[in-house]
Amino acid sequence: MAQETLTVKGMSCGHCVSSVEGSVGELSGVESVKVALDKGQVEVSYNENELNLGKIKEVIEDQGYDVVS
Repeated sequence: MAQETLTVKGMSCGHCVSSVEGSVGELSGVESVKVALDKGQVEVSYNENELNLGKIKEVIEDQGYDVVS
């Protein structure tokens, strides 16, 4: 199981949290996802045999946010 903390710009409210957690959480292989709105971070645990980090970043960016790292 891999764990990553991504810095994401553009998240500013509860809707942003729901949008990111919901979309990333639906991906096959994601065990958990938690947004720290005050830090602008997304913590995600996932099975790297089923999913790669690039796909997670893509899904977040598809929601309208910028993944910085």
